[in-house]
Amino acid sequence: MKQFMVLYLMIWIWVIFFSGIVYSEKPESVNIGAVFTFDSVIGRVAKAAMEMAVSDVNSDPTILNETKLNLIMKDGMCNAFLGSTGAFLVLEQGVAAIIGPQSSAIAHSISQIADAVKVPLISYAATDPTLSSLQFPLFFRTVQSDSEQMVAMANLIDFNGWKEVIVVFLDDDYGRNGVSALSDELENRRLKIAHKLALSIHFDLDEITKLLNQTKVFNPRVFVVHINPDPRLRIFSIAHKLQMMTSEYVWLVTDWLAATLHSFSPANQKSLSVVEGVVGLRQHIPDSRKKRDFVFRWKKMQKEGVANTSLNSYGFFAYDTVWAVAHSIDKFLKVHDNITFSLRDNNMVPHTEGIGIQLEKLKIFANGSDFVNILSLSNFSGVSGQIQFSSDRNVISSGYDVININQMKIKRVGYWSNHSGFSVVPPEVLAKKKHPRVSVDQKLENITWLGGKTERPRGWVIADNAKPLRIGVPRRASFVEFVTELQDSHKIQGYCIDIFMKALEFIPYEIPFVFKPVGNGKANPNYDALVKKIDQNVYDAVVGDIAIVTNRTKIADFSQPFASSSLVIVAPINSSKSNAWVFLKPFSADMWCIIGASFLMIGVVIWILEHRVNDEFRGPPKRQVVTIFMFSLSTLFKTNNNTVSSLSKMVLIVWLFLLMVITASYTASLTSILTVEQLSSPITGIDSLIASNWPIGYQVGSFAYSYLTDNLYVSKSRLVSLGSPEEYAVALRNGPSGGGVAAIVDELPYVELFLSKETEFGIIGQPFTRSSWGFAFQRDSPLALDMSTAILKLAESGELQKIHERWFCKMGCPGERKSNPKPDQLHLISFWGLYLSCAVISVVALVLFLLRMISQYVGFKQRQKDIVAPSSEQSKSHCSRVVVNFFNFIDEKEEAIKKMFTQCDNPHNPPT
Repeated sequence: MKQFMVLYLMIWIWVIFFSGIVYSEKPESVNIGAVFTFDSVIGRVAKAAMEMAVSDVNSDPTILNETKLNLIMKDGMCNAFLGSTGAFLVLEQGVAAIIGPQSSAIAHSISQIADAVKVPLISYAATDPTLSSLQFPLFFRTVQSDSEQMVAMANLIDFNGWKEVIVVFLDDDYGRNGVSALSDELENRRLKIAHKLALSIHFDLDEITKLLNQTKVFNPRVFVVHINPDPRLRIFSIAHKLQMMTSEYVWLVTDWLAATLHSFSPANQKSLSVVEGVVGLRQHIPDSRKKRDFVFRWKKMQKEGVANTSLNSYGFFAYDTVWAVAHSIDKFLKVHDNITFSLRDNNMVPHTEGIGIQLEKLKIFANGSDFVNILSLSNFSGVSGQIQFSSDRNVISSGYDVININQMKIKRVGYWSNHSGFSVVPPEVLAKKKHPRVSVDQKLENITWLGGKTERPRGWVIADNAKPLRIGVPRRASFVEFVTELQDSHKIQGYCIDIFMKALEFIPYEIPFVFKPVGNGKANPNYDALVKKIDQNVYDAVVGDIAIVTNRTKIADFSQPFASSSLVIVAPINSSKSNAWVFLKPFSADMWCIIGASFLMIGVVIWILEHRVNDEFRGPPKRQVVTIFMFSLSTLFKTNNNTVSSLSKMVLIVWLFLLMVITASYTASLTSILTVEQLSSPITGIDSLIASNWPIGYQVGSFAYSYLTDNLYVSKSRLVSLGSPEEYAVALRNGPSGGGVAAIVDELPYVELFLSKETEFGIIGQPFTRSSWGFAFQRDSPLALDMSTAILKLAESGELQKIHERWFCKMGCPGERKSNPKPDQLHLISFWGLYLSCAVISVVALVLFLLRMISQYVGFKQRQKDIVAPSSEQSKSHCSRVVVNFFNFIDEKEEAIKKMFTQCDNPHNPPT
């Protein structure tokens, strides 16, 4: 009995141990499914790439640990129903993941099926942006989303300066959602899709011909084509027959064309001639050793007949997708040991007998959420680059190549990435350099456009059978020189019309148009309402004296300004009385004071230098004071005086030069001041006009009224509306006391026209707000840009100034006649250099004179000591006595000093 119990216990231990080993063993194989269209440009290359990847995984001992990876493939045949059926069939066999499909429409259906059984769906080709929504939490993709591609396409359109495009697209989930993403990106850049041409999924040549013929009446000439890969290139073949592949057109394509062209065999390369000049995008695959090895193996497979198609970018993505799934399964098995499935609760499954598909047999992936989490953390280096998913389960973008079909070859002209924009350097190289995105660095290599031209196409024309542009023009009642309609001939003419007509000569295409006068000719129309009619599509443009102001730029696009319309003040300029003390105005008070002090200083210096040698500087003190002042003044008239000493002449030369400069400056300043005094006005600027409480005139219909009331808070009761230039003159002549106005505030061109006929008025002060005139167009109109370029050419050629002079300078350009009631005075700082020079010379002369005097005085005293006997006692002189004796010595005339020296030399000879 005891032995039996031991044996029984041993058996149970062995059973438990054996059971544990069996339970912990990893599965011999794991199934993954693939649903895609076998017979397609993408499907053919994807099938070979996935089979290669499965083979590589199963031969790699470092992954799955001897667990075999099985790939179960079903043909979706580019049909949502058949694709869904294929998904059910692979799910019945228990798969850890489904790879594919390549169609976005099929992906929408399969994603919901896969979500129900907790099996992730990983696509290498479905690019519909909406697949990344929260509606499909188990959808992953190793291809870049069209949301990213449409950012690149919008940037390409903006980079080339095109404003409107025509989009040709498939009318399915892939096409519609891709175009929607493009539309959003264009709107962010103030661009737009002008027309959308939808194609059915199975479009034929007749459908393409009908759609493209419709576009000949459209003005935009930039086409964006977003369809599935098309080996027959049907759209471009029809466009070529319809003569729509000329230099007037631009054809841009998404990455479907690159996939199509890469699938061509060398024998089919001649087909590229139909797409010469087309520019497109291709998903960028960074260069690496893995990529080069993969390409080498593919070419070898082609030679051996294993791969029956050329390699395109989707082959790289399909290969890496299998590896992403394999890496995730390997990590999952290390945690859960096995992949298990469970049947759904029959109560949760609808009755499906008789429809051929038994939903109750579908297996749910146990711990599928864990597998999805592991898959989302994928991070490895594949043949297509780094495989890593973002938070929306899209592979992190590596950017796009910009390609150009030229000489029947695919030429890469640059790169685009969301971080660096356009460049001729691969994005991964810029990323390593941490190169910032700078607008000036955005560039591509030279592109050969349709027709073999390298110059960027304009992308917009006036269609031959297009309706003429409706151009509104104001029928002015005042200042008709700017724009108006002649009553007798109904001809539209004026300064603004001349500029518009001249600018049309610089636009390189014909623009049919018709002028539509607005207004009754008795009152100026409201310009805000006129511009608003552009936004209401009543007019295509407005030509006239239209100020470019904020509220108008919100509803219309303006051309480059052709005239300045700053607000200025015009007032009488000859009404003030002359000033009796106007002669004092050239110099400031400190200048006058320093001039007077300089005369006194020079007189004193000359007196010191000349007192000993010149009899004119000797005599009674009163006479010497008079001499000092008279000599200083006399230097204004005496330019040559041979009676003074050398030191005095040196001082006088500098002083005379200073006087000449001061005199010339005074004369010029006084002349200017007298002119200003003659043209003066009691109004000095907008501040003094507002503070004066006088009535202010303004033109009916101009924006001066709104600016004065809204921005400067001028009382409306002080504003007087005026119509024609005749009313301007009468109101200004009458003045505030006579029922007129003190000044008129208006736009500069109107004022210039008024002043060209009136000479007693002028512009007061400086412009206090600045704006300009331009031609208004509908929002995003390409004509606004072309007109701006034409106006710039007018300005550069001088034609704009000639037109201005022809209208406003019949009596001399009035813009030069302005009032400046506060002319600049001359201050001491303007002459301090001269005064400093004069002072230095004077001090040097005084020092030389003083040294000479000290030398003479010391010599004289020394000789006196030699005469007196050494034994005789002499009292020591006090300091004050020495100073007095020194100044007495200086005060003596030069002849007396010479006699004193002679007596000292001959003490025994008395003077005769």
